[in-house]
Amino acid sequence: MHTVVVGTSGVSAADVVAVARANARIELSEEAVAALASARAVVDALAAKPEPVYGVSTGFGALATRHISQELRAQLQRNIVRSHAAGMGPRVEREVVRALMFLRLKTVCSGHTGVRPEVARTMADVLNAGITPVVHEYGSLGCSGDLAPLSHCALTLMGEGDAEGPDGVVAPAGELLAAHGITPVELREKEGLALLNGTDGMLGMLVMALADLENLYKSADVTAALSLEALLGTEKVLAPELHAIRPHPGQGASAANMLAVLKGSELTGHHQDDAPRVQDAYSVRCAPQVAGAGRDTMAHARLVAERELASAVDNPVVLPDGRVESNGNFHGAPVAYVLDFLAIAAADLGSIAERRTDRLLDKNRSHGLPPFLADDAGVDSGLMIAQYTQAALVSEMKRLAVPASADSIPSSAMQEDHVSMGWSAARKLRTAIDNLTRIVAVELYAATRGIELREGLMPAPASRAVIDAVRAAGVQGPGPDRFLAPDLAAADAFVRGGHLVAAVEPVTGPLA
Repeated sequence: MHTVVVGTSGVSAADVVAVARANARIELSEEAVAALASARAVVDALAAKPEPVYGVSTGFGALATRHISQELRAQLQRNIVRSHAAGMGPRVEREVVRALMFLRLKTVCSGHTGVRPEVARTMADVLNAGITPVVHEYGSLGCSGDLAPLSHCALTLMGEGDAEGPDGVVAPAGELLAAHGITPVELREKEGLALLNGTDGMLGMLVMALADLENLYKSADVTAALSLEALLGTEKVLAPELHAIRPHPGQGASAANMLAVLKGSELTGHHQDDAPRVQDAYSVRCAPQVAGAGRDTMAHARLVAERELASAVDNPVVLPDGRVESNGNFHGAPVAYVLDFLAIAAADLGSIAERRTDRLLDKNRSHGLPPFLADDAGVDSGLMIAQYTQAALVSEMKRLAVPASADSIPSSAMQEDHVSMGWSAARKLRTAIDNLTRIVAVELYAATRGIELREGLMPAPASRAVIDAVRAAGVQGPGPDRFLAPDLAAADAFVRGGHLVAAVEPVTGPLA
């Protein structure tokens, strides 16, 4: 099993995905343990002094003006976790919770939080045991940390609340810890606060979204090329010299991918057979421009994620010179903005894919394909309602593209009077990515059928490889009407699992 070693300088996106999705084992570096002990010594020294220090010997948020006596401080830390574990709604996915906990552990190990080494070790032990706290959909405003989600995780460390075991069964957290030989933590000064105060949930979802979108943007380049081919379009618009004079990197990459897929096709460049068609429609001709802009958006989001992965987000923080200072680094705006930006780009990618699908099904615009790609149009409806399903998904994508980060709702008696809503941005982006996968799958289904209906013309070798692979995966080709939902589900699984890209690359080489 892959092992991720957590040090003081952050983690990589690959580390997050490995822990969240592949159950990678976690170890703490000696450097991290030393940094934890050093920062804890600073907090212990401050706790012994009579002067109040926020998070160490005071209340929290709007209650920060109260100085808490030493005999009540352990209770204070327990209480903040219990009271903040106030989430509601459906359970959040296991991979999100694992990413959330792992990224909180990453910040704890930075040596800027003042948490004891034994607390960090317990966090690693819980993740390594496959224990997943029950976290709910609602409870984070994306500011002062993903508070309720992180609190439910901290509650598990205390042996309270519910969690899911490695067998997928939900049980009391205390029982699960005992079954795996893990001793619940007894929180001390600042530790409860340090476990709650971070952008970890929204960051974890951003990292996984970028991994998913990398596959989807490559897949969308492939399906766009297949649609161009099925529509007898021209590949001349993909020439590198055309994209060099508008040098957006993503645009050039998408055009190169499409050109690689179409190499050797007998179906492209038939405009001379259809006199009124001088140029392809925008949804075909401008595919690299739209997908490329989304790719460039991803590049910016990846930069933000990398910076956040190298950050220590907590309040207050222990600085290298021994000071403990309050700050606003927990505000989720940098992450929230790119989460929203990605949802906008994904919605547009889904929209243009749907327009190509609709064109494939319309006998007046498909340049010779049968209506709705049906076997016997009128008797058969073909893919008519598959496009309805795709259109419904696109419509929801447009609603999901409305930014969450443009909203703010004051909380904590106006102490926390401007929030990022980054958690909400991340949650809707996950739905958008699910929808985009289905939209690309429907285009794949229509485009491969359209190519097969072009009798007497050979598709590109890469296209032939896709058709063979997708048929082997259970997605049937042209023929009389049948129960379509299983075909669409198989196409969805084919795209979602990365099999579309895997089918192409042995022919084209690695796609950009």
